[in-house]
Amino acid sequence: MEEVRYESNPFLENMIIPLGRKTVKLSPLGRDDNVLVNQLTGEVCGTHVATYKKVDAQCFVKLFTENIGLAFNLKSAGIKALTVLVFTVQKSAMNKDTVNLDSYTLKEFLKFNDGMKLSMTTFRRGLVELEEAKIIAKALRKGHFFINPNFVFNGDRIAFSTILEKENAMLSN
Repeated sequence: MEEVRYESNPFLENMIIPLGRKTVKLSPLGRDDNVLVNQLTGEVCGTHVATYKKVDAQCFVKLFTENIGLAFNLKSAGIKALTVLVFTVQKSAMNKDTVNLDSYTLKEFLKFNDGMKLSMTTFRRGLVELEEAKIIAKALRKGHFFINPNFVFNGDRIAFSTILEKENAMLSN
């Protein structure tokens, strides 16, 4: 294996690391439009790690729902209900702000997702989780919900960022 040496630090500029089918980009926060500002002190600091990965449509929906689930602490029922919501929007609610999420919608979803098990009781429990997370809101007509366009959209890209901040250690006297 050939030994590589550098004249200057190769980690000072943005780094793009190809890893199989995905690319990881590392960049310091505080340059260009990549800024994290402490609202109290005005300090600009941090590092941004972004992963870029091309996936097929089915994998996109799966990763999308899992990441929204993680961000909003959705349980299994909420993640499954979100999957039904995304399926329904893609199938029949494009460019609409309401969607019908009833027993007929669930039956249609299960027909297209052979092997997935989701009872009506669990689906309803999941819809409650989506309401609590402000992803959907009940409309006047039973079974109809308004969609929060910040979560369910017609795009083909989404970025999830998690900011980890170390707590200041409390000093004891």
